Amino acid sequence: MNKTTTKEFRERWINYIHLLQENICTSLERIDEKETFGKDEWERLEGRGGGGLTRTITDGNVFEKGGVNTSVVFGSVTEKMRGLLNKENAARWFAAGLSLVIHPLNPYVPTVHANWRYFELYDDADNVIDRWFGGGADLTPYYLFEEDAIHFHQTLKNAIDPFGENIYAEYKRNCDEYFTNTHRNNETRGIGGVFYEHLRPEDEAAAEGLLKFQQANGNAFVNAYLPIVEKRKQNEFGSTEIEWQEIRRGRYVEFNLVHDRGTLFGLRTNGRTESILMSLPPRARWLYDHHPEAGSREDELLQVCLHPKDWLNNTISEQEKNEWARKSNSC
Repeated sequence: MNKTTTKEFRERWINYIHLLQENICTSLERIDEKETFGKDEWERLEGRGGGGLTRTITDGNVFEKGGVNTSVVFGSVTEKMRGLLNKENAARWFAAGLSLVIHPLNPYVPTVHANWRYFELYDDADNVIDRWFGGGADLTPYYLFEEDAIHFHQTLKNAIDPFGENIYAEYKRNCDEYFTNTHRNNETRGIGGVFYEHLRPEDEAAAEGLLKFQQANGNAFVNAYLPIVEKRKQNEFGSTEIEWQEIRRGRYVEFNLVHDRGTLFGLRTNGRTESILMSLPPRARWLYDHHPEAGSREDELLQVCLHPKDWLNNTISEQEKNEWARKSNSC
C-alpha cells in the first residue's frame, strides 16, 4: 500500500474533524450564551508541514476556559521520533485529529476532555508501513453525581456497542488505567470514559470500519456532555466549592504534565506549545498534604477516584431517564 492509496481516505478524515469541530463549538456556544470560540489558524514553521485551527473560549457564562483544536500535520521522522515510535525504517509521518478540553466555571459542572486522531508512517519509498486510530473521552467532575456518570458512560457505550459487545468494557478499563496519577496513590483524574490507542486496520475494509467507529465516538460527544452541563450550570456554589475545584484542577495539571503521552510527545517533538498547553485550567491550587473531611461531598469524589466504578451496573429511575432524554434533545 502506498501513500497515494490512502490520500482520499485521509481527506475524508480531515473533512470530518473540521465538521465535528464546528458542531462542537456551536453547541457549546449555545449553552454559554455569552462568549464564542475564537479562531487561530496556524502553520508549522521551519520547513515542517501542515498546520491547524485552534478555537478557544474564555470567561464565558458557563465555560471559564476551553479549546477545541484540529491539526493536520506531517513531516520527516527525526531520530528522537524514531526512538519514540520504535520504527527504524520510518522516514515520514502524517497525523490529523481533534482534541478538546473544556473547563467550566461552576464547580458542579465537570471538566471534559476528548480527542480522536489518525496517524500514518511511511518509508523512504512513501509506502505506508503503519497506520492507526486512537482517541476517547473522559469526564472530570469536582462533585459526584452518579446519574451524570451513568449518563456519560451509557452514551459512550451506546456509540461503541454496534462495533462489538465487549469493546466498551475494554476501553473503559483502558481509560481508568491511563488517566491515573500513579504518584498520587493511583488516584484517577476523574470518573473515566473510554480510551483506545493503536487501532490498526488489517486491510481497506477494516480501515473503513475503524473510520466509522471513530466517527461514531466523535458524534456521541455532544449528547454525552452537554446534558450534564445543562443540568448543573445553575447550581449555587461558594468559596468552599471553588477551593476544591482548584485542588482537583491541580491534579489535572499534574497528570497532563507528568503522565500524558500526547502532551509529552508534542513537547518533545517541537509541537505547537500554545495548542498543547491549552488543556491546562486557568486556575489551580496545591495545598500541602490536603485531605477532605471524611464523609463530605469532596471526600465522596475522592473515594471514587481512588476506587474506579463500573457505572453501568447502577440504575437510574424512569423519571431520570426521561429528564436525560429531554435535555439531550434540547442540545
